[in-house]
Amino acid sequence: MIGRVVAVACATFILLPLASLAQDVPGIEICTVEKTMERRTSCLQSNVDFLQKTITKLSVDNQRRIDAASRQIDALKAQVASLEKIVEEQKKAVEEIRKSAASPAKNAAPAAKEGAK
Repeated sequence: MIGRVVAVACATFILLPLASLAQDVPGIEICTVEKTMERRTSCLQSNVDFLQKTITKLSVDNQRRIDAASRQIDALKAQVASLEKIVEEQKKAVEEIRKSAASPAKNAAPAAKEGAK
């Protein structure tokens, strides 16, 4: 007798979570199976509400992603501008080095010619 009570209690505790899972989960329902017009209308309205909530949720999520991407693009643009500035500075430094290296060679060449005479 006590074994049966324990078995029933265990079965109740096991099946209790399954009963809570059987609640109405929002989603698209097939409304053509409803017989009365009121139930079909209610079913269709439920579908419309679900779709509107889904669209709103996705819109907010996509806008958040777009905003994050825009911030990342702005940061990358700033980084590119910084790198372009560094490259320009390096080009100027290389040109100055080339000019300074070429100047002593030009000055040394006439002096060598004069010394050879």
